[in-house]
Amino acid sequence: MALLHKTQLNAGARRASRPAVARVSTVRVQATVAMPSPTSTFAQPHGRVFNFSAGPAVLPVDVLERAQAELLNWHGSGMSIMEMSHRGKEFESVIQKAEADLRTLLNIPSNYKVLFLQGGASTQFSMIPLNLAKAGETVDYVVTGAWSKKAAEEAAKYCKVNIAAKGDNKSLPAVASWKLSPDSRYVHYCDNETIGGVEFKSVPDVGDRVLVSDMSSNFISKPIDVAKYGIIYAGAQKNVGPAGVTIVIIREDLIGHCRAEAPTMLDYKIHVENDSMYNTPPCWAVYVCGLVFEKLVKLGGLDAMQELNRQKAAILYDAIAESQGFYNSPVDPAVRSLMNVPFTIPSSPDLEKQFIKEAEKAGMLQLKGHRSVGGMRASIYNAMPIEGVQKLALFMKEFHAKHAK
Repeated sequence: MALLHKTQLNAGARRASRPAVARVSTVRVQATVAMPSPTSTFAQPHGRVFNFSAGPAVLPVDVLERAQAELLNWHGSGMSIMEMSHRGKEFESVIQKAEADLRTLLNIPSNYKVLFLQGGASTQFSMIPLNLAKAGETVDYVVTGAWSKKAAEEAAKYCKVNIAAKGDNKSLPAVASWKLSPDSRYVHYCDNETIGGVEFKSVPDVGDRVLVSDMSSNFISKPIDVAKYGIIYAGAQKNVGPAGVTIVIIREDLIGHCRAEAPTMLDYKIHVENDSMYNTPPCWAVYVCGLVFEKLVKLGGLDAMQELNRQKAAILYDAIAESQGFYNSPVDPAVRSLMNVPFTIPSSPDLEKQFIKEAEKAGMLQLKGHRSVGGMRASIYNAMPIEGVQKLALFMKEFHAKHAK
């Protein structure tokens, strides 16, 4: 099979008009991409490896090449993006285009503001309750993994947190079972838990309550209906761009209610009024995110990206299933993530260490599971080439054959 590192997204865009291969919310996805032969080299440009890191994560090669080409003299300005004033017309054009392309990708309604902030998604854990609730008011949190748990713990410093539902890191509690407060200021959940590998397959229906979502690890991996949310936020370093920028999409009526005692930098109104440039923004990170948005717009948008991501995930989940128990995915098939695929070798944790070591020698890095859960984890974000997933699946098959009892 021909290598796809320069064409995989174009192929994904062409497939976007075809019916989905399967509904991943209910059944295991079936791969439609043929596996390569064992003699395939999987060679990558510039001597690159396949980086399965959960973040900072792999970026598209052509985006990196363009950033490299424009590094010293951006569009004839005589300066690098990293050198120019964020108040100048050059950078203003960069951040404005990045926002415009993101609005196109997500079809963001006009009554929503887009912010490019700093401090990671973790800062949003504080910013959200400080802007949306007063001391003593109730907010609802659905805890389905490590990141939603941290968000709830941080919010508890500022208001009354009701844990409306709690998952087991392997499945998601049915929305009908959520115990939402009648007077909650908002409902917060994490759309994709990076560590556990559980992902919501539809938008939770919380009635007329304000819905807030952490989408750090699956942002722009699929279409979303922004109008169903009050706030969407995401750290860029997993699926969008380099570390340093956090994207926030916020409905206008939620702006301007920050507590008086909150730090100025944690007030959404300040950042909206200053077009994300109250202080110096992470210019380089915003620029690269903009290149990614531009690329996705040209390649057919998020329907095409979702189709390709379904195919990549299917290859790995099929490899796990076909091992007949040698590998195990701990996650309920109905909510398995398309972005983060954790798996184990139940018969021998020692073999897991060997697997990671041998995979690294074969040019597949960052496959060690999170320290809190162990095992292995393959993060296969938008920019992971499909042949990287194919190579991993082939390696899994060969490793199984070598160590099967």
